[in-house]
Amino acid sequence: MELYDTEEQQVEAIKDWWKENGKAVILGAVVGIGGLLGWRYYQDSVASAQEAASESYTAAVQQIAASGVEAEADVQSFIDANKDSQYSVLAALQLAKVQVEAGNLDEALAQLEWAQSATDDQAVSAVIHYRLARLKAEQGEFDAAINELAAIADESWAGRVAELRGDILLRKGDTQAAYAAYTEAQQSGDASQTLQMKLDDLAK
Repeated sequence: MELYDTEEQQVEAIKDWWKENGKAVILGAVVGIGGLLGWRYYQDSVASAQEAASESYTAAVQQIAASGVEAEADVQSFIDANKDSQYSVLAALQLAKVQVEAGNLDEALAQLEWAQSATDDQAVSAVIHYRLARLKAEQGEFDAAINELAAIADESWAGRVAELRGDILLRKGDTQAAYAAYTEAQQSGDASQTLQMKLDDLAK
């Protein structure tokens, strides 16, 4: 480090340094402030977009509750406009529900399969697989339905999955495998109240 004998030498040294480095310092400061302001603007924009999507989702759900499948076109428009949001997945689940109630099983299946491809939330994914299994079983696609159940890894679903697998196997005509599935479901903590009746019927 250089030593300066006088205050004037120090001032001259600072001036020289500033001539060489001043632009870089200013540019760095501008970039830093600009980046900070840009990040804040981005965060505000994301928050505003999420709030708007939430409000639109609430409106879509209310419309489904009021009009059922007749709200399909408007709800589909919301889904298409918000495909990068989990709200679109939740809306698709709601729409699929009323489509099933209206007997439009193919449309409901398409909604659920799209929802499954659009979410990476494991909890939501389990719900979708379960509903797909029920829907495919209703359409007579028993093996495909059982495959949907096999995709649910969450242990908290074990009892419901085993029981539905038993229902599907029973409809398929495999009573022995159905009984085994019901027995497995009975050993889980979330067994249904009707499960014992199903076991008793098969035991006769």
